[in-house]
Amino acid sequence: MAAVTTIAERLDEVRARIAAAARRSGRSPGDVTLVAVSKGSPDEDVLAARAAGQRLFGENRPDQLAGRIARLDGDLSWHLIGHLQRRAVRHVLVGVAMIESLDRIRLAETLARRLPDVPPVLLEVNLAEEPQKHGVAPVDVPATAAAVVELGLDLRGLMAIPPRPETPEDSRPWFERLAELGDVLGRELSGPVELSMGMSDDFEVAVECGATIVRVGRAIFGERAATEPRRETT
Repeated sequence: MAAVTTIAERLDEVRARIAAAARRSGRSPGDVTLVAVSKGSPDEDVLAARAAGQRLFGENRPDQLAGRIARLDGDLSWHLIGHLQRRAVRHVLVGVAMIESLDRIRLAETLARRLPDVPPVLLEVNLAEEPQKHGVAPVDVPATAAAVVELGLDLRGLMAIPPRPETPEDSRPWFERLAELGDVLGRELSGPVELSMGMSDDFEVAVECGATIVRVGRAIFGERAATEPRRETT
């Protein structure tokens, strides 16, 4: 019978793979932030990851994120990585370190009305312009980013969910494209930008392409329950 790995062991493996990928690309492992995506996992699994040293977690749904924050004590940090409806903005104004999924100007306008209580944001890019996914088209990134900044939001960079890969290498062109867009945005912001890209199936390739944030769920917490709605974020 195969040995059952623990969350702590899987976290150690993911961290080691991130570090190796960073070194392969001439970067420091410290340049990459791991978001442990806890959606669909019980609080006990989050606490197990915390005991193994993980402090940054990601959730898809604003209401579930607010519930986690209320139940678990304050030494954890949280990112919203899923779609945010304007009526749910109130859920992400307390205890959330970053909104990674700013995907339209109307949402930016709603957030701007709640300043200064809005955390930093990433602009979500729909790299393949897939109709079932949220995000701005690549060609619209410069203008949308400029509008977001003009509204007063703290724009830190870009996030993307490329098409699901058959192999990790399938994601490389998409990650390279986001890195190119990040370079353009960096010139506009006059500084480095965050690139949130890479999930359980391809995070090593993402790191090699310049990811500063990777969002890993399944490789840490295992398969989610069948009742959990699937969105390609981990």
